[in-house]
Amino acid sequence: MRLGGAVVDQWTSPEEWADLAREMGYRAVFFPLDYTAPDAEIEAYLSAARARDLLIAEVGIWNNLLEEDPVKQLANQERAVRQLELADHVGARCCVNISGSRSRQWDGPHPDNLTPETFAEVVRITQEIIDAARPTRTYYTLEPMPWMFPHTADSYLELLVAVDRERFACHIDMVNVINSLDKYYHNSELIDEWFRKLGSHIRSCHAKDIRLGTGLTLHLDECRPGTGNLDYPTLIRNLRTLGDDACLMLEHMTERSDYVAAVRFLDGLLSA
Repeated sequence: MRLGGAVVDQWTSPEEWADLAREMGYRAVFFPLDYTAPDAEIEAYLSAARARDLLIAEVGIWNNLLEEDPVKQLANQERAVRQLELADHVGARCCVNISGSRSRQWDGPHPDNLTPETFAEVVRITQEIIDAARPTRTYYTLEPMPWMFPHTADSYLELLVAVDRERFACHIDMVNVINSLDKYYHNSELIDEWFRKLGSHIRSCHAKDIRLGTGLTLHLDECRPGTGNLDYPTLIRNLRTLGDDACLMLEHMTERSDYVAAVRFLDGLLSA
């Protein structure tokens, strides 16, 4: 498997970006450009990654496909198509977004996020995106979230069946689906369940950690890998069953020192 993550240092060329990634100990990267970048620049970053054996794990979309405003929704869906085309061009392991929210916050909770009607809308939009982009090398995936589809392994399985597209696959983020005390204290079993049910459909995995607060009522917060309660040995054991190019991707930190500490922690587990 490959450890990777975000490059938070500044760089001035594709080669410097790729060198910084290797310096961090990465063997996989998030592609740093979007579809609006000039073709020559996209090719330069792709070449720099390939020259340093950096696998492009993910191309992100990160918008609300359930946007209430129809003009904005159409623009968001068009961006998803174009990003999926980019991911296919650069040979990324996956192109990833969230399914979307009925909330005014693009990724926020809403009482209608988990209704049958919303599930059907997510299926329709996902099909339209894949059918428009027609990927042959990459996969379109939805990052699980605590309050929108897919929020459980079973709901992801239901989406795989309902979408019914060869190029629809799975992205996982185990911290995002720990949304109760039971899941927090029994996340080893939760990790095993996700891999048992989704198996070879999994294309990439985010690396974060989670910590339970002591204030009322219930507070679960993200934290740096190694400083929380996520059972990383179980996660790594499962990821290794997916092959040499399975990716574990560090994210959501701002300081280089945090990424360095996280790499050190995970390297220790990977070499054990």
